[in-house]
Amino acid sequence: MPEEIFDVVNDKDEVIGRMPRSQVHREGHKHRAVHVLIFNRRGEIFLQKRSMSKDNFPGLWDSSASGHLDCGEDYDACAVREAREELGLTLEAPKRLFRIAACAETGQEFVWVYRAQSEGPFALHPEEIDTGGWFAPEAVDQWLARNEAEFAPGFVKIWRLQRGHSQPPPRAL
Repeated sequence: MPEEIFDVVNDKDEVIGRMPRSQVHREGHKHRAVHVLIFNRRGEIFLQKRSMSKDNFPGLWDSSASGHLDCGEDYDACAVREAREELGLTLEAPKRLFRIAACAETGQEFVWVYRAQSEGPFALHPEEIDTGGWFAPEAVDQWLARNEAEFAPGFVKIWRLQRGHSQPPPRAL
């Protein structure tokens, strides 16, 4: 299978070129991604545990769905595509929550974070996701406070921003 080609962007998120995925990640070029947070009617979030075959953060917990934009693709279309590819979920128009500028925690990705609602069940893509589950937001907060290393760094940043925390909550003694 041919390697994915990504749009490379500048500090203003403007496309300045294209490179293979491996080169973008190896050399730390800025590029684009989305994260989709799926909540159910009870307010629980669906989290995925990344497949052990992933090149970045294998086996760590992450957003409901996430992925890189294809060359020339816009953020909204990518959010819809990633939900379909990873979860088998058809989304009409997920709600944009916020944007994160490229930084170390996101792997130099400009990220748009989306929110959608679904009750599942999902058809998890086995090459992308080992397992997944529904979690109460308070349980995710406590889990992060106990063992942040079980989560992909981009998700940690996204979760804290969407929960209104820029810093980790104080650890319980």
